[in-house]
Amino acid sequence: MDLQKRIDLVMRNTAEVVTPQEIRTLLETNNSPKAYWGFECSGLLHIGIGLVCSAKIKDMVNAGFKFTIFLADWHSWINNKLGGDMENIRTCGEYLKQIFTALGLTPDKVEFRWASDITDKVEYWEKVIRIAKSVSVKRTWRALPVMGRETSMTDIETAWVFYPCMQAADVFEMDIDVACSGIDQRKAHMLARDVAEKLKWGKPSCIHTPLLIGLQGPQTTEKMFDENADLNVEISSKMSKSIPQSSILVHDAPEEIAAKIKNAYCPPKVVKNNPILELARLIIFPEKDCLEIPRPAKYGGPETLENFKHLETTYSEGKIHPLDLKNGVTESLVEILKPVREHFSRHPETLEKMLKIEITR
Repeated sequence: MDLQKRIDLVMRNTAEVVTPQEIRTLLETNNSPKAYWGFECSGLLHIGIGLVCSAKIKDMVNAGFKFTIFLADWHSWINNKLGGDMENIRTCGEYLKQIFTALGLTPDKVEFRWASDITDKVEYWEKVIRIAKSVSVKRTWRALPVMGRETSMTDIETAWVFYPCMQAADVFEMDIDVACSGIDQRKAHMLARDVAEKLKWGKPSCIHTPLLIGLQGPQTTEKMFDENADLNVEISSKMSKSIPQSSILVHDAPEEIAAKIKNAYCPPKVVKNNPILELARLIIFPEKDCLEIPRPAKYGGPETLENFKHLETTYSEGKIHPLDLKNGVTESLVEILKPVREHFSRHPETLEKMLKIEITR
């Protein structure tokens, strides 16, 4: 694969790349650069994480990156995920590993690594302390939203302040060239870049993906997750498993997916912040060559959209009815998620444990 194709794979469907020139230089000079994505082990997985992230990781792998999927058990413990119970957190990490593997990110293509693999090293904690000594409390506080916490919170655990410093230390301990995450994690990565300059460590480049909007559409909030108003709305509106009818879980049955999408926000001709169009842009087109719209003959018959730009233009002109779009997206999404459903049908034990954890926590 030539250089420009590799760059295009890395750059597509991103909210931010820091910086494009750094990525180009890296791919010109390094045959096997290292990248990673850290995942909290926090509960059942929705498609905003499961599919948007896996699509970008596949892009990175195909572009020649040696990729690590980082199962952040210690970070999840600090953030009180799953009640802060490490046994439950580890079960969730195994559940995540099985999902990513079923989606095609097999151990021969990516490395799965636990935070526990590096937190038992004195050198790791030395990096955490050096990072903490190089930044102010105010600077660290600004990075707390990486935990899903508001910047305005005052009654917090001291351990929470360690979290951004640990996230930065992860990058340096694993000698990462490119740190990947959703755009809501950018502050931790900017902290790592700032620290790298101060401590004369290798500065990581960053790939940030958009946040998949929940099926309820855009939401306003008085909570403050980011100083940027647009990003604050994006974070507030992102898909969340805590709002069941607004999120699609990666192992939902086809009829559940159809019902949720049928009731989703999808105004005619409206492209911006339309969750059904976002499903097509961030999930379907990266995985499939086209989107099939199964439309009755009396309304024009089936239609094939070969790229998102084609879909965006056609929908904005009112040539596709919202219900027809929803039906097409449903069929494609059900097909993309089939390997996950089949995996847990054959190996239900870990999912059953996760469902029990969700009920009892």
